[in-house]
Amino acid sequence: MVENGRLTRRAMAFVLAGGRGSRLHELTDRRVKPAVYFGGKTRIIDFALSNAVNSGIRKIAIATQYKAHSLIRHCHRGWSFFRAERNEFLDILPASQRTSDEHWYRGTADAVTQNIDIVDSYDVDHIIILAGDHIYKMDYEIMLRQHVQSGADVTIGCLTVPLAEASAFGVMAVDETGRITSFLEKPKDPPAMPGDPKHALASMGIYVFNWAFLRDLLLKDAEDPNSSHDFGNDLIPDIVAKGKAMAHRFDVSCVRDEGAPAYWKDVGTIDAFWQANIDLTDFVPELNLWDREWPVWTNAISVPPAKFIHDEKDRRGVAISSMVSGGCIVSGTEIRNSLLFTEVHTNSYAVLDYAVVLPYVTVHRSARLRKVVIDRGVVIPEGLVVGEDPLEDAKWFRVSPRGVTLITQDMLDKRAASL
Repeated sequence: MVENGRLTRRAMAFVLAGGRGSRLHELTDRRVKPAVYFGGKTRIIDFALSNAVNSGIRKIAIATQYKAHSLIRHCHRGWSFFRAERNEFLDILPASQRTSDEHWYRGTADAVTQNIDIVDSYDVDHIIILAGDHIYKMDYEIMLRQHVQSGADVTIGCLTVPLAEASAFGVMAVDETGRITSFLEKPKDPPAMPGDPKHALASMGIYVFNWAFLRDLLLKDAEDPNSSHDFGNDLIPDIVAKGKAMAHRFDVSCVRDEGAPAYWKDVGTIDAFWQANIDLTDFVPELNLWDREWPVWTNAISVPPAKFIHDEKDRRGVAISSMVSGGCIVSGTEIRNSLLFTEVHTNSYAVLDYAVVLPYVTVHRSARLRKVVIDRGVVIPEGLVVGEDPLEDAKWFRVSPRGVTLITQDMLDKRAASL
């Protein structure tokens, strides 16, 4: 980890956390994507916020819009340790028509524009624009240093991705110095990296600006009737064409164990969400949640330790190659290759295999659940079998392209009413 210098002390993080995340379907019916649970006890937004705090940034703003109550409550309860007397701030900025009676946040850039006065009050030199819906660990101080040293108008965080997969991203064409020569949104024929024909640079949605420069740009953009007021669609292509945009490779600032790959995930689909959570149960997961040097902070709920009871044939409380969070009671249940969030209670003769079980779920006796995601607070009825007959599962639940079954309480209630 790089020792924090003065740059982060004169910088702020502006986290964009207003997107629904519609590809997660029912998981975002009641909560915005950054508020979706991840990893046993955290939420997705905790990764961007933890990166900021661990990097030395103590001024943070979070712009919210879609179904933000769960996110706001989580931030108030889990991120209330900032102290104004130490010049630390965390502001929640819901879309509230602050500059117009007609518009909520019209785009990612407009979310910052509508809060220019608040950013001004922070008295910062640099602003880091972050997406609040990705899983990764990154030292923003390293990116800030590159931005200042290069004299860029904007520095853009970039992933190194296989060329064959780059069409799913916004792709940067760069020269040998790392200067961005063009920005292409989901191109059919993406440009390769200089000297590496098998890989391309894809945008992470992370931007570093000098605040004075961005402020003027936002005010100009706000007056443009043809603009969609979005960083990726409007501001970044304009800077690439007329100014100096530099690429920052995530490989350089990723926080990881020695020899581990640079870990970044967009858990924006049911399949990706399930896989990223299940990956944490690997013998040595690529994402290290046990790293005390770069912890992932969250709302630490006070619950008792997990409990395992019964030791009889076919009625043994066990968990193998799994993660079980605090407050769980595994009563006579066989759990394999699964991740249980806080206060999940399971009962005798049940079997869970490759299951991602969100908080406060109850699994009644003799249920057999394989390759599932179970939403918060669901009560699984006795004897329910999911994951053995895809056609039957699809009658009642959402089955993903890779065969992961999402179970919500509404789905179970409709099933019960029709039986």
